[in-house]
Amino acid sequence: MQTGVLHIEGAVETVLFRNESNGYAVLDLDAGGELITVVGSLGEVEEGEILILEGSYETHRKFGTQFHAEYCERKLPDTVVNIEKYLASGAIKGIGPALAKRIVNVFGAATLDIIENAPYRLSEVRGISQKKCDEIADEARKLFSLRLIMSFLSQYEIKSSYAMKVYRKFSTDAMELIKNDPYILCGDRIELEFEKADSIAHDLRIAKNDNKRVIAGMQYILRANAANGHSCLPLSVLLKLTTPALDISEQDFYSSYNAALDDNDLFEYIKNDREYVYLPDYYYAEQFIADRIHVLRDFSSPEDFNYDSMIDIEEEEHGISYETLQRQAITTAISRGLMVLTGGPGTGKTTTLNAIISIFEKMGNRVLLAAPTGRAAKRMSDLTGYEAKTIHRLLEVVYDMGDTPIFAHNENNPLDCDVLVIDEMSMVDSILFEKLLRAVRLGCKLIMVGDFHQLPSVGAGNLLEDIIHSQAVPVVELTEIFRQARKSCIITNAHKIVSGEYPDLSRTDSDFFFMRRDDYEKALDLIVDLTRRRLPNAYGYSPTEDIQIITPSRKGTVGTIELNKLLQAKLNPPEKDKREYRGFVYTYRVGDKVMQTRNNYDIVWSRGSEQGAGIFNGDIGKIISIDLAAQSAKVDFDGREASYPFDILPQLELAYAITVHKSQGCEFEAVIMPVMGGFEKLSYRNLLYTAVTRAKKLLILVGSEEKIHKMVDNDRRTRRYTCLREMLKKG
Repeated sequence: MQTGVLHIEGAVETVLFRNESNGYAVLDLDAGGELITVVGSLGEVEEGEILILEGSYETHRKFGTQFHAEYCERKLPDTVVNIEKYLASGAIKGIGPALAKRIVNVFGAATLDIIENAPYRLSEVRGISQKKCDEIADEARKLFSLRLIMSFLSQYEIKSSYAMKVYRKFSTDAMELIKNDPYILCGDRIELEFEKADSIAHDLRIAKNDNKRVIAGMQYILRANAANGHSCLPLSVLLKLTTPALDISEQDFYSSYNAALDDNDLFEYIKNDREYVYLPDYYYAEQFIADRIHVLRDFSSPEDFNYDSMIDIEEEEHGISYETLQRQAITTAISRGLMVLTGGPGTGKTTTLNAIISIFEKMGNRVLLAAPTGRAAKRMSDLTGYEAKTIHRLLEVVYDMGDTPIFAHNENNPLDCDVLVIDEMSMVDSILFEKLLRAVRLGCKLIMVGDFHQLPSVGAGNLLEDIIHSQAVPVVELTEIFRQARKSCIITNAHKIVSGEYPDLSRTDSDFFFMRRDDYEKALDLIVDLTRRRLPNAYGYSPTEDIQIITPSRKGTVGTIELNKLLQAKLNPPEKDKREYRGFVYTYRVGDKVMQTRNNYDIVWSRGSEQGAGIFNGDIGKIISIDLAAQSAKVDFDGREASYPFDILPQLELAYAITVHKSQGCEFEAVIMPVMGGFEKLSYRNLLYTAVTRAKKLLILVGSEEKIHKMVDNDRRTRRYTCLREMLKKG
């Protein structure tokens, strides 16, 4: 069997399988009389088409030898036999086998040229009325447009899945738009790499300093930095990044930058006499957040009222004595329309929140609870006894006329509640909070709960910390660690860490353990042994359900990638009848613990008779089946079963080990964390604090005492560029 990158050409004999959502297909190709099974993202290919393919042969365990096509160029069939087969396959809506035969009998080898360039002539065929002729012409126009896009993009080794995204967004105008501005391919819902669009622009002779190119480059750099948490960049930083990347002069940069501001392609905000540059979405989001908070604050009471009698009743009913700050928090929440409740572990946030909810309900108010992730919402439900939803489920994802996901609840359809409580606010990013605020009617009270000492959100912005430090909203911070909580070394050490003190690593009789390992191999052996044998034997913990390895970095010997491969081999090894799919980074296997790494509003899930759409960044699940024929996997996310075509499986990562950032909002029975050399940029205090506070009953740090001390000493906050704090202060 030939190996390496190969080129084959032939006519599509039979389409065996097609996934219309992602363009994946399995077909038999007649290549000079030899029938070859071809698999890959080939788009809406039809029988009779001529395909020129680039790829390699692979041996499938069940289906034998197949040609896996990486790139595909499509040609219209050029023989009467193949043209008739092509039309009879249903390639053009409205033409079936009988009509295909009559059309080909009239026009012969010129049939497809007639349909594309002179469709009015179809009325010459018996049985085709003028109305039918117009309908076929319209369908043909759509088909040829998609084919043209695929053929054009394939020249640049751009996969057909991108062509389908382009067609869905721009329809039959796509080619004209691309040739006018290829950088539209980098935009929303397509997200092609800038370098690929740039290669098209080069062939179209678009100059390096053309405004379209420079503005697209700036936007691409801003989007890349938004993925790192920055909702904007200082103009000086953007200049420094853009000019070498695009090989342009400073004068070219400013010329395009000013044009972008004029056209609202970019926005500028002045903070402390320094210019900051925003993409439109982030600028509108932070401006709206600031404006809306000012309005909500104006609608609320400017001062606290006396609710001591109601709080006394809560104490009597629940056998609780609230301390001074808790009573203040309860009073502020009920009095004002807007507040932040913050505090570290063991300070009574949940107890305080329960009292707030109880009093609101006794006053006849309808209370809704939400959190950023499914696990955070479930934890909130468990602790409060009230139903909590994810913010996405609360707002309800629907689709507009352009098939774009939007939220059903907004200014025109606000949430039906008098009080909205949002937990884990440190995880909420600017874009999501803007959408949430749009759905909050002006008379609704908003209670925001979170610990600002934790890491900020995965998405762009530094929301909770900015709101607190802007002083635009009443804030109550609980500081007293309750007696019961003081028995937990996890809690007492977490407070030491956040205060800049070293945690007590000497205890061997608590819930907080330190195991010194200076050698990477010995540390890995210990982590595997703790996960697979020691903790399950000692505590009855499930290695995948109860124990979570959390590590600072994705990379390195104790990063998530290498740890996941090691843990998968030990906890879920390959077996003869256990199906798997080999991806670029990971092999995905039935039984694997996985995590979604980006918001995907299109993934459909079901839970019994309930159906919904959307799996979101940080959701953890388990692969329950893999269908090699259908090229898809099924994943169970806490009872919600979702289907993943293989082309979006890279959105899932193995989750035996996850980064500290990805662990936010979650609590695990037992957490194991390697703390060794390396990852210097990630060696800081609130990262360690966030990791420690993920452990519910047991925490084990494996590594170096010196490294732990270094992290505590480094109080460098995660630096994020945002202007929200200043926007809030201006109100």
